[in-house]
Amino acid sequence: MKIRGKAFQKADIAITTWMSRNGLTFLRISIGIIFLWFGVLKYFEDLSPAEGIAIRSIDALTFHVFPEKLIIVGLATWEVLIGIGLLLNVFMRETLLLLFLQMIGTFTPLFLFPSEVFHVFPVALTLEGQYIVKNIVLISAGLVLGATVRGGKPTS
Repeated sequence: MKIRGKAFQKADIAITTWMSRNGLTFLRISIGIIFLWFGVLKYFEDLSPAEGIAIRSIDALTFHVFPEKLIIVGLATWEVLIGIGLLLNVFMRETLLLLFLQMIGTFTPLFLFPSEVFHVFPVALTLEGQYIVKNIVLISAGLVLGATVRGGKPTS
């Protein structure tokens, strides 16, 4: 029994050490893939499930100054730049600033168009609402990555 316990403890230490060494890289790359993928989808009409609500939100926030095509291409480019920055681990301060600014914008439909993001306010989300609320995870990931831009390590 003690041998099995020691083997488990040794494996557990090896696994958690590997996670500690590689977790931030996997987090950065996975978030980069998400931003790149979602951004590229926006270059093609009707491929992004968030396209309509994103255009309406940005249109409302910019007081209807910009044409829809410019809005969606601008948002797509913004997201692609975030994705590239994360994937290549370059310009991380700027990349994370873009990420956090974009995240602020993603939550505006909750206030601008609550009937489109809630089936039953404030508890039952539509698909668009779920798409928005999942961004809490992206914000958390950005915070963790941001803790490392000066060479620091996250602490618990």
